[in-house]
Amino acid sequence: MSIREDVIKRHKTYNLQSWSAQAGLNPKAIEKAEGIYLYDYDGTRYTDMASQLVNMNVGHGNKEIVEAIKEQADQFCYMSPSYAVESRGKLAEMIIDLMPDNMGKVFFTNAGADANENAIKIARMFTGKNKIFSRYRSYHGSSYGAANLTGEPRRYPSEPGIPGFVKFFDPYVYQEKIRFASEEEASEYYVAKLREQIIYEGADNVAAIVMETITGSNGVIIPPKGYLPGVRKICDEFGIMMICDEVMAGWGRTGKMFAFENFDVKPDIVTFAKGVTCGYVPLGGVVVSKEIAAYFDDHKLMCGLTYSGHPLACAAGVACVSYYKSHNILENVAKSGKVLGEELEECKASYKCVGDVRYIGLFSAIELVKDKETREPLVSYGQDPEGKMGKIIGLLAERHFMTYSHENMIIIAPPLIITEEQVKEEMAKVKEVLAIVDKEFL
Repeated sequence: MSIREDVIKRHKTYNLQSWSAQAGLNPKAIEKAEGIYLYDYDGTRYTDMASQLVNMNVGHGNKEIVEAIKEQADQFCYMSPSYAVESRGKLAEMIIDLMPDNMGKVFFTNAGADANENAIKIARMFTGKNKIFSRYRSYHGSSYGAANLTGEPRRYPSEPGIPGFVKFFDPYVYQEKIRFASEEEASEYYVAKLREQIIYEGADNVAAIVMETITGSNGVIIPPKGYLPGVRKICDEFGIMMICDEVMAGWGRTGKMFAFENFDVKPDIVTFAKGVTCGYVPLGGVVVSKEIAAYFDDHKLMCGLTYSGHPLACAAGVACVSYYKSHNILENVAKSGKVLGEELEECKASYKCVGDVRYIGLFSAIELVKDKETREPLVSYGQDPEGKMGKIIGLLAERHFMTYSHENMIIIAPPLIITEEQVKEEMAKVKEVLAIVDKEFL
């Protein structure tokens, strides 16, 4: 038995793989990774066009981050959250320096799901209210509280759930039956419906509105002009905390360090994970406003995690955030993102199956449809008996283009270090597959 076969056998025999029926799995065994590329045991090279789970923002094998982890390990690997640790304090300071001037302190978590869980708790403690609004087309994590916050069907196994969670609809303009004259008109409509719903739920009972600033795996839905300022206005009107989930969209993904910077709003609470360490060590966190931070000067913060602000993770975070700055990552996102947008627009113009393309920075989705006029999705969630999307992702993988799909979307979110030439090279593979979809899948 080869090493590759042994690795795959152990994986299939002893691991439960997430979001999968276990029978029939055929995972690739990866021996090494560098930059935007993965290599299997046969030396075959694959391109990581989803940054794994949209978290490997600075790519694989980053020596600066690895060295920072080693240095911290030589000092010590773990220290309780009640001790002052250099990497923990330094990373928190760096994060606050990147935030708007209303933000005050950071509570570190292990990942995005528990960041959102603790954000909910903090909002409830601070406001004294209990209801939490979140959107249907959202994913905030799969732990119990985060799953209740989530709107899409991955929440179902956690139901019946926790009282107080209320869902509302995204500004999903492309699939809206109303044809709006402008983005501003769409925003006015969606914000008005949200305000009406809050009033009917009892505005005095609503602690927070939680949104992925840009809806991630559920379609890279970019809010229309005026939408987020409109939500901010509702929050100010009723004393509701505006929580931006930046777990996926943050850390340079959209061309700004945080996605909310694209929309001229200041949240009360921001959650983050993924790109803060780019997967080198798990880390997440909750950033709270100065007002919320001051509240906990005299009120006990009823949040705690054994690994809150893990020194190895914080050391990786310091190195990672420093890398964004020293290597001008945002500039590269602007250059490569422009090329990606042009390539995506060409796909939309050239292929019958492409209904819409949405992109900002290096965060994008291709929405596949049966008919451009009716905008009928190629498949709906949980309604793909022929396995069309799996086959499409398989066709991309055959061309060594590695990504994932959700509903009728192909997600394209490469590492932020990708070059313009690499974008063009990989998008040529996408075009080959879209041509096959036009011919064989419609």
